[in-house]
Amino acid sequence: MSSASSTADAAPRWLSADEQRTWLALLAAINLLDEELDRQLQRDAGMPHTYYMVLAALSGSPGRRMRMSDLAQINHASQSRLTHAVNRLVAAGWLRREKCAGDRRVVYAVLTDDGFEALRSAAPGHVEAVRRTLFDPLTPQQVEQLQAICEAMLARRGGAPRWPESAGE
Repeated sequence: MSSASSTADAAPRWLSADEQRTWLALLAAINLLDEELDRQLQRDAGMPHTYYMVLAALSGSPGRRMRMSDLAQINHASQSRLTHAVNRLVAAGWLRREKCAGDRRVVYAVLTDDGFEALRSAAPGHVEAVRRTLFDPLTPQQVEQLQAICEAMLARRGGAPRWPESAGE
């Protein structure tokens, strides 16, 4: 018997009352953060949060370019969702695509100078929205705990792709 079928046959491990409250609070907090960041970026920079994250990932990459598959992985996006975003960003003049000379299957997304300027212009408002929505309500100890919690969850899934080092600086 496989472990998948034995897990399916086991009794459900229901959440305790505290776990249920924690789960619902986490969902509400994630939704609040996502809505606030998207609203701020749409209002101030004319772009959704998804596009900002694509531009930010590319800005810290060598040559401001990255394989489309790596960009999708870093942004936790499906290939089709990323392709849609890249199509829009190409149309705006903020990205361009480049084919790999050595492998025709590989396509790079490249941040243009106009895209970098759009990101640079949007960054101060975005960072302030992140600070106001996420970090200001927390104590330094809670920030440490939140980081540890997120890293523990990601480690259980085998870790997360690392953003280019300069993207967070």
